[in-house]
Amino acid sequence: MSGLVDAARGVLTTVAAHADEGEVIRRLPAAVVEALRDEQLMRMCVPAVYGGPEADVRTLVEATEAIATADGAAGWCAVIASTTSSLCCFLDPDWARTIYGDPTVVTGGVFAPNATAEVVDGGWRATGRWMWGSGTQHCRYICGGAIVGGDEPQQYVMFFDAADVTFHDTWHTAGLRGTGSGDFSVDGAFVPSGRALRAFGGGPTIDAPIGRFPNFTLLAIGIASVALGIARHALDAFAELATDKRPQFSGRTLAQNGVIQADIARAEAGLRSARAWLLDEIDTAWAAVLAGDRLSDTTRAALRLAGANVATQAAHAVDTAFTWAGGTAVFQSSPLQRCLRDVHVVTQHIQVSPRLYETVGRFLLGNETDMRMM
Repeated sequence: MSGLVDAARGVLTTVAAHADEGEVIRRLPAAVVEALRDEQLMRMCVPAVYGGPEADVRTLVEATEAIATADGAAGWCAVIASTTSSLCCFLDPDWARTIYGDPTVVTGGVFAPNATAEVVDGGWRATGRWMWGSGTQHCRYICGGAIVGGDEPQQYVMFFDAADVTFHDTWHTAGLRGTGSGDFSVDGAFVPSGRALRAFGGGPTIDAPIGRFPNFTLLAIGIASVALGIARHALDAFAELATDKRPQFSGRTLAQNGVIQADIARAEAGLRSARAWLLDEIDTAWAAVLAGDRLSDTTRAALRLAGANVATQAAHAVDTAFTWAGGTAVFQSSPLQRCLRDVHVVTQHIQVSPRLYETVGRFLLGNETDMRMM
């Protein structure tokens, strides 16, 4: 799957050139959407049976990380769209082929069950509103969680036609501005019965490895990979700055300062160690999936812990680079200020936030733990 990673590296010039524009318009610029879409970097998890690249999870991480080194927002949108595309494994095959058989179609959305839906002839009609709709403005179909009422209410993930979705200008944030992660809503939108899937308890409709990999775990790993790219950008930018910058009242450059050298080395070690652990856990889990095994709760907990650790270490690395860069880092001309803002939005995501340590710790210490969201 090195082709997708190479493709990600190949679009970096375009991604970097439009990063400032994304900050201003608060969504991914069209040129970046087109570049990512044309290289299938927004549908990395679509199986080959539906014409997709069928990436393994390591490839998803490495490609996303590469994109995020140029712009965290672009990496974020690529991985959100790609992890959403893995849902095609659970859709009615005819609808999955209709949606994902077209390589220009991008999907995204939110799992949270913020809509209510009623059964009608041929499907459902749903009404609701969601936050955190990353990249939804450039999606053809947009997912939203919904509760279908009745004697035994059921939770579904429904695919809404973009024409039925209203977008709300709510994305005014400190970081990841280019992701366009604003609110969206539907009002009585019709969803054909095949264009939805059970949120819990339903099985895949095709036999593909990515369909056997837990979806929440996949999302968490994807979010962590964005943090890796942002931190790599920050450390590289600092190294370039440190070569020439001499702080006021100092005869040495930043690169010649022993305290800074030690702090940067620790940050580098923390980031690389976190990355290596995550990839090691991914390789172990993927081998199990290929062997047809169900991932154990222990494996899922380890993957989630490794992902949260990546986010923590990435934020530490960015904080270190920003702090030692001094006043230079606060200007918009410095990439470090954007890396700082972006990485701390990543750490707020529920899939990698500090709260996750408590959940995994509860499991590791033998306490009853709800693993459905793991």
